[in-house]
Amino acid sequence: MAKSVMIQGTASDAGKSIIVAGLCRLFKQDGLKVVPFKSQNMALNSFITKTGDEMGRAQVFQAEAAQVEPDVRMNPVLLKPTSDRKSQVVFMGEVLTDMDAVEYHEFKQTLLPKIKEVYQELSKENDVIVLEGAGSPAEINLNSRDIVNMGMARLVDAPVILVADIDKGGVFAAIYGTIKLIPEEDRHRIKGVIINKFRGDVALLQSGIDMIEELTQVPVLGVVPYVSLNIDSEDSVALVQKNRRFDERKDLDIAVVSLRRMSNFTDFHALEIQPDVSVRYIMPGDAIGNPDLIILPGSKNTIEDMDYLRKSGLEDDILSCFERGVRIFGICGGYQLLGKHLKDPLGVESSIPEIDGIGLLNTETIFREKKKTTQVSATHGKYTMQGYEIHMGETFLREGAIPFSEINVANGVETCRIDGAMSENGQVQGTYLHGIFDNLEWTRDYLNDIRMAKGLEPLAQTFETVESFKSKEYDKLADVLRQSLDMQKIYELLK
Repeated sequence: MAKSVMIQGTASDAGKSIIVAGLCRLFKQDGLKVVPFKSQNMALNSFITKTGDEMGRAQVFQAEAAQVEPDVRMNPVLLKPTSDRKSQVVFMGEVLTDMDAVEYHEFKQTLLPKIKEVYQELSKENDVIVLEGAGSPAEINLNSRDIVNMGMARLVDAPVILVADIDKGGVFAAIYGTIKLIPEEDRHRIKGVIINKFRGDVALLQSGIDMIEELTQVPVLGVVPYVSLNIDSEDSVALVQKNRRFDERKDLDIAVVSLRRMSNFTDFHALEIQPDVSVRYIMPGDAIGNPDLIILPGSKNTIEDMDYLRKSGLEDDILSCFERGVRIFGICGGYQLLGKHLKDPLGVESSIPEIDGIGLLNTETIFREKKKTTQVSATHGKYTMQGYEIHMGETFLREGAIPFSEINVANGVETCRIDGAMSENGQVQGTYLHGIFDNLEWTRDYLNDIRMAKGLEPLAQTFETVESFKSKEYDKLADVLRQSLDMQKIYELLK
C-alpha cells in the first residue's frame, strides 16, 4: 500500500496545488511511483482523459509532474458551478446532476465509500499518494460533512502539512487561527507547516517562525520563495492576478474576453509562453483596445454569457474590432457565441430559451441533455491537431460557414465528423477543441500570419513541445522545494 501525505491550506490560492505538483515531481525524481489525489475539486477548468472521463485540470498538471497518465480516480468528484447557487456534479468522470449547496452538502456523504475504494485502488498501484485539500480545513460550518480536508485525512489516515500564503499578509494569524479552529481530534494530524510565496531574507522571518512553533507546537518545515513558474493555474483566483495590460515589449497583443462563466482558461497557457505574445484578460470595466487577436474562451453557461456580453457593451467592442479587421477566435462556448443563434429548449444551461449570438459565423447551436466528452485527433489543412471536447451543445453550419477541422479519432476510436467553423477569409474561426494552442506547429504558423499582416517577420518555434517546456518547469519547481523544505522530515512523515 502507498504511503501518503496531505497538503491542506489556510485559504484558497495558498499554493496547495503547486506544492502538490512539486512534491510529485520530487518524489518521482527520487525513484518513487507517485500520484496526486483530490477527492473533490470545484473548478470550471477540466480535462478529458483518454477514456473520455472528465476531471479537474489541477490533478492533470500534478499527474504531468508525476510523469503519469491523468486518471479520473485522481479526482473522483468535480463540481462545476453553473450559477451563483448551483453546480454540475461530475462523479468518476460522468455528470450526475445539478445541485445547490444544501442538496450537495446532504448528498456528498453517499460518495465516500466509492471515494475510499478508488483511493485504495491507487494505493495498491503506487508508492506514494500526495493528497490535496480544498480551501481551508477551518471552514467550521462545513466540517461535520467534510470529504476533502480533514474528513479525507481521517478516511485514509494521512498526515497533513498546512500551507500558508505569506504574500497576502497575516500569515502567522492564518496559521494560528486555522490550527485552533480545527476540532481537537484533527489537530494532531497537522505534522508541519509550509510558509509559501515569501519575498526577502528568511532570517528576518525566524523570530516569527519560532513564536508560531511555540504557540501551535507544530514545526515549520520550510519557507518557499515567491518564484515565477510557467505552470497552469488551477482556477479564476489566479486569473484575476494575470496581466490585464498589453506588454509593449511584445509584438502581438492577444485579448481574451473573461466571460462570467469562463471555463478552461488553461487553453491559453501555450500562448502565454510564446516569446512574441502578450496575453491580456479583459475583465469587466477594462477597455478592449485594438488587439491583434480576440479570443472568446469556453463557458459553462453560454447563453447567460451572451446576455452578459450584450448588456456590458463587450459585444459592440468585439464587432467594432471585427470591422477594423481584427482576427477573432472562439473555443467551445466561445465558438458557440460567434454563431447566429443559441437555443436551449430543454433549459439545459439557462432559463433563457433562445438568444441571438454575435453573428460572425453562420452557425446555430442547440443545447442537448448529454455532454460530449472526448479526446480527439483532428485534421486542419496540413496539420494534425490534438485536443479534447467538453460541451452540451450541438452546432450546425449554415451557408458560408466552412468547417474548421475534421475529427478522425475520438476516445481512441476512428470516426469522421466535422468540428468548428470559420469564415471564408479565415478572419473568424471557432472550434470545440480545448488545448488547440498546444498544437505548436499550427499555433506558430497562425501567429506568424498575424505577424506578417502587421509587416513583421515570421518567427521560428522556440521549443519542441508544450510538454517538454512544462517538464522543465516542474523540474525547476522540484528544485525549489528540495532547497526550501526539510525533506528529511517529510520523508519521515511518509513512514
